[in-house]
Amino acid sequence: MNLRQIEVFRAVMIAGSVSEAARLLHISQPGVSRMLGHIQSQLGVTLFEHIKGRLNARPEAHTLFAEVEQVYRGVTRIEDCARKLKTGGGLSLKVLATPSMALELVPQAVADTSAHFPAARFYTQTQLVREILHQLLAGEADIAISSLPIEHTLIHCTPVGQWSLTCVFAASHPFAARRRISPRDILKERLIAFGPDTPQGRFIAEYCAKLKIKPDTRIEVRSGQTACSLAACGAGVAVVDSLTARAWRSPGLAFLPINEGPTFKAFAVRNASIATSLLAQTFVERVRAGFQRLKL
Repeated sequence: MNLRQIEVFRAVMIAGSVSEAARLLHISQPGVSRMLGHIQSQLGVTLFEHIKGRLNARPEAHTLFAEVEQVYRGVTRIEDCARKLKTGGGLSLKVLATPSMALELVPQAVADTSAHFPAARFYTQTQLVREILHQLLAGEADIAISSLPIEHTLIHCTPVGQWSLTCVFAASHPFAARRRISPRDILKERLIAFGPDTPQGRFIAEYCAKLKIKPDTRIEVRSGQTACSLAACGAGVAVVDSLTARAWRSPGLAFLPINEGPTFKAFAVRNASIATSLLAQTFVERVRAGFQRLKL
């Protein structure tokens, strides 16, 4: 018996007549009668008989109905599961993000995706690139948003936007009266520096060599948030990523774009050997839309 035959047989058993079954199924009465004939012919068993003008189910029909009910409940559960998938029911997404991405962009994308899939569960975690690689390869995370590309044969990187470098300083600093700042202007200030293995550090090193300037770098940090905090306290100026500068909402801090400052791509990163869920695809679309709104 196929699912349509099961549906018709069940309707007849529940309704007690061909006409009522037809009404329940929104089909013609002859159609139900023909289907019952096909079922009995296919099974080689008489399931119903007419007694005094009424359709009566034989014991064989009741035995078959008990099995059909189990199948029908299973089909109903499948249909319910399919409906729930549209709202994220039974689905989860573990998201990793590098620090600057985790400040505003990724949280907003998670919130937007959660609104679209209200029954889904989300897990977010801030990680450095090396930990992102490890967790994706181990299957401990589904998707990551990284400020840098991750090169590995089992990792797939897709550009989703771009970010740039910007200069942050105390709101009372003379820079606050300008519209843009040049690298030369920055190198003349007391500088809150980053290590040479960072985009910020490489940018400063490049312009130090180009302009033959040795900056005042008595403070070194590893975090854009720490750099912003120090700059807001008047410890100096810093070159940080534009995402961190935008997310650091403090009346004591100001920031401006840098003339000739570089831009960098941000990436959605996943394990290339694992299929992407609709939940992950939607999340990445929301991240991409977030970058487009920022227009960094």
